[in-house]
Amino acid sequence: MTTTTVDAAIVGTGMGGGAAALTLAPSGASILMLERGDFLPPEPENWSPEANFVDHRYKNAESWQSGSGKAFKPGVHYCVGGNTKVYGAALPRFRAHDFDDVEHRDGVSPAWPVAYGELEHYYTRAEAILKVHAAPGEDPTDPPRSGDFPFPPVAHEPVVSELAAKLRDQGLRPFHIPLGVDLRPGGSCIRCGTCDGYPCKVRAKSDAETCAVRPALEFDNVRLWTGARVDRLETNSAGTTVTVVHGRRHGQPFAVRSGHVLVACGAVNSAALLLRSASPSHERGLANRFDQVGRYYMAHNNSVLLALRPFKKNDTTFQKTLAVNDFYCPGNPASRYPLGNLQLIGKVHQGALKGARPRLPRPLRDFVAARSIEWWVMSEDLPEADNRVRLAGSGRIAVDWTPTNIEAHKQLVHMARRMMRRAGYRFVFTETMGIETNSHQCGTLRMGTESDRSVVDSLGRVHGLSNVTVVDSSVFVSSSACNPALTIAALSIRASEHLAATW
Repeated sequence: MTTTTVDAAIVGTGMGGGAAALTLAPSGASILMLERGDFLPPEPENWSPEANFVDHRYKNAESWQSGSGKAFKPGVHYCVGGNTKVYGAALPRFRAHDFDDVEHRDGVSPAWPVAYGELEHYYTRAEAILKVHAAPGEDPTDPPRSGDFPFPPVAHEPVVSELAAKLRDQGLRPFHIPLGVDLRPGGSCIRCGTCDGYPCKVRAKSDAETCAVRPALEFDNVRLWTGARVDRLETNSAGTTVTVVHGRRHGQPFAVRSGHVLVACGAVNSAALLLRSASPSHERGLANRFDQVGRYYMAHNNSVLLALRPFKKNDTTFQKTLAVNDFYCPGNPASRYPLGNLQLIGKVHQGALKGARPRLPRPLRDFVAARSIEWWVMSEDLPEADNRVRLAGSGRIAVDWTPTNIEAHKQLVHMARRMMRRAGYRFVFTETMGIETNSHQCGTLRMGTESDRSVVDSLGRVHGLSNVTVVDSSVFVSSSACNPALTIAALSIRASEHLAATW
């Protein structure tokens, strides 16, 4: 068995783990990052639609189980940088009201124990680390800012500019998506057509590996173990302090004695880790005395919308630059309730269409891909106690999830369809995503002030444990209708900065 002792062990190298490592690195404390995957290699397949959407070359998670017992392959990537290696690099802040009680058609999205104003400084720091490109004031729902974005927005290509003008003619207020790509003067981004959903072969996307893990490893006190799957956390006899992190690296057991443990495995795997860490002092799982671990799982309600103009080609290369939030807030033009966010996704190639519609003939896929424009339609998934992560009898991860707020999502899809038809796109097709589309998973170790109704406090510190902090989206109280990556980074920086101050 390999045994080592460190000041801090970070389990996971996605956005939360990477941001924590980068924040803690200047402290001089000995830090060990533990990642069950490896570095994704730069290779031709990085930019292959068939490799990514048909062969699922980088989607390497084990099968999980739905509440009905059916196995499914989750949208999870075990590698340095985690899911950020293939995300679309959309990096919005949550809206200010997302941290308050918000009434929805199907219930209330509850308030967080931390307000937007307490996070604003950390959002600014996260945007600098992730090289966010955007324009302040464009988005009508933007929260208050203490400064400008680090870089100007990524410009629209002609077809997207034309669409933006047609949306403005409808009275809508489209805006540039805040994006994390290296389009600085002399930057490495080449505005390719394989960004959203693909690994970046030239490291121009602001993923956790590029912007956080690698800069952290430049410090002599920071190390990374790849191929290191953490199985459980062992506590002292009183059950108040985690003393050892147990796992296997390349098949061989290891034990890490750590003064502090930061958990950043993603909402599902972080909850599963605590459940696997049951002991005589934590019989239902670590920190699970009140049966809160794994509950309130959320994953957004997501649909893809494909709009088609048969007689006009879409020659856009980098398409993901435009978004619409006119239906985001309560009291919007379509409803008294919040509906959600609309944002373009990366241009769909025929290879990606093959993954979604394998029986569609190649000539028809080519025809559609050359003339379509595609949107991601996203609505809030409300927290419900029975939507949860648990361990099945075999030890397999099980996810019980019944989507909430469905009628609001249907209304948002309807508004998006009407918006595109008015913009001249005669044919509009939509498909709602299922349980396997969970890259925005959150909420399973949620924060709160009462230990019998939450798992961590407002700094991510686990109730009842002196040395465990959670720094991923599992601490979210609500899911909002925003991409979560920037909020994960901001919360992680804040929690890690407070931890470093204690050293």
